[in-house]
Amino acid sequence: MGHASSKRGSAGGDAPPPAPPPSRFTRFKRRLRHPIHRSGSASGSGSEFGNIKNLSEQEFTGIARIEIIGAEMKFKDRWFACLSLGERTYRTETSDHTEKPVWKSEKKVVLEANGPTVARISVFETNKFSKSNLIGYCELNLTEILSQESEDNMDEFQLFDPCSSTTTVGTISIRCFIEDPIEIQRSFAQRVLSVVDKNGDGQLSLSEFSELMNAFCSQLSKEKIEELFKQADKNDDDIVDMDELAVLLAQQQQEETIINNCPVCGENLGKYDNMNDIIHMTLCFDEGTGNQIMTGGFLTEKQASYGWMFKLSEWAHYSSYDVGLHSGSSASHILVFDRKTKRLVEETIDEKIILSMRAIYQSKVGLALIDAGVKGLLQNLSEKQGKQMNSPESAKDIPKFLEFFKDQINMDEVKYPIEHFKTFNDFFVRELKSGARPICYPDRDEVAVCAADSRLMAFNSASDSTRLWVKGRKFSIEGLLGPETCTDSLRNGTLVIFRLAPQDYHRFHVPVSGTIESFVDIPGYLYTVNPIAVNSKYCNVFTENKRAVSIISTQDFGKVAFVAIGATMVGSITFLKEKGEYVNKGDEFGYFAFGGSTVICVFEKDAIQIDDDLLANSERSLETLVSVGTTLGVSKKVSDPEREVLDLDKCSLTE
Repeated sequence: MGHASSKRGSAGGDAPPPAPPPSRFTRFKRRLRHPIHRSGSASGSGSEFGNIKNLSEQEFTGIARIEIIGAEMKFKDRWFACLSLGERTYRTETSDHTEKPVWKSEKKVVLEANGPTVARISVFETNKFSKSNLIGYCELNLTEILSQESEDNMDEFQLFDPCSSTTTVGTISIRCFIEDPIEIQRSFAQRVLSVVDKNGDGQLSLSEFSELMNAFCSQLSKEKIEELFKQADKNDDDIVDMDELAVLLAQQQQEETIINNCPVCGENLGKYDNMNDIIHMTLCFDEGTGNQIMTGGFLTEKQASYGWMFKLSEWAHYSSYDVGLHSGSSASHILVFDRKTKRLVEETIDEKIILSMRAIYQSKVGLALIDAGVKGLLQNLSEKQGKQMNSPESAKDIPKFLEFFKDQINMDEVKYPIEHFKTFNDFFVRELKSGARPICYPDRDEVAVCAADSRLMAFNSASDSTRLWVKGRKFSIEGLLGPETCTDSLRNGTLVIFRLAPQDYHRFHVPVSGTIESFVDIPGYLYTVNPIAVNSKYCNVFTENKRAVSIISTQDFGKVAFVAIGATMVGSITFLKEKGEYVNKGDEFGYFAFGGSTVICVFEKDAIQIDDDLLANSERSLETLVSVGTTLGVSKKVSDPEREVLDLDKCSLTE
């Protein structure tokens, strides 16, 4: 590939010569400059065509071909690499035992104007029996790489240690191409025609062409087939050059769908439009370069890294791997959508903890145990664990904790080095460096921001939350806030859940600017706030757990309830602000001691327009991974024209 298709010249002797057609890179850049602003799911593309929605011409940016060539590591092992983009992950074959693995493995992915553009390449050392070990990764901005005016975008990238973005563990060589739609049509036609080029001479007879058309173009009459062939048969010898016939077919396919079945998978074409048919067939014809094609069908790199024992458990229905609401035996893996990278990631939880949570929270037997006294046991366990985590001996657990969550805790942004922390809890409530969490539009109080590094769910009403996420038997906003603080406007208001996992930065911040009216402590138990419990119909996590409710009076959102909820291993909730104090959005509000925990914000009815991507993911029962200070929503007092001026897309990401 690489030759642009020819254009017809303009008529008229004195007319200036036509401008040369734009290059593939110019066309690619032009598409990127005009993103489509639309609401809907934030789901990524970059998948097999069966998982790609119908795209408009404006939404379609191009097809990128990414080739992972090889790597240089610092020790010998058997290696494989994963490519993740949006909600799909692909992996190479496993290399020989070496420190310089060679894969030469490629994959084509669809790029959308508003879709994911940052691809993550991860390198694993293999473990056949269970999950393999992540050694290094790099992230590629495909729009920057593919916009370069170069025919060969091969480059070498540093692989970073998952624990530190400043420590390198090796290098990896990657080549990227953008496959222009104009060239795609011609190359596809050539590939289809080669199927019946039996002697490989690059020429086709009428009988060979008719055989192909009858197989894949059942709607074409014999007369139409002969007409198409004669248009290319300039010298009437019943033999045509395959390249010329390919150009003719591509032109004809633009005018009407003549190939109505994909030659590879048999899928019916013509359901959407010609462009989507071309995308489909191009991805199906992945082969053609002689390189190894990456294996697909994975949602996350963690799933792609599992060994055969995990795959056996999936086959035996011991576990399932998918987004959305899970219960019972399917509640084994927690997938969340990373808002920054627009990529699915799997939450890291010890397998023994998952099994115990399923036993307690996802069964009637577990419910009986809870009613029989497990509530008190969890309370005592949390108090005992809290004391242990405050002891000097607990500091030795910090390196183990970092190793377990090595790709999810960035020590480069932590204010102090590990040696500074004298106990595990000192580390758990760690502060971040100044500027590590920039606040979106700090001078615009009508823009609310995320209150915690967390997994977020947002619902316009309590009924939406119980339909899609919270499955407790008696959940209500009144039960959450208590009778002292729940008003009619809050009772029917918007609900935002920020779930903090153990590896997260555990200081929570103020989402809106205003005056703190009150603090109310509500005693309760210490259930886990993990989705395995929240999605369970057998217990009421949010309305039975220990919690502290604060009411913030604001000019732009009315009353906002801020609820800090304790959880298993989290008996301590500390606030850093006082009643009557004025707070600015983004101010540090408090912190949780060791364990997972949750913040819930309740806005008055019709007070806030939550960001579209957060609502869309929540509608799929899919949590969104967010950071402190990124945009949450805009006050409904702001007019539509004013809202459009705010570039909230920039604020929804963090560097």
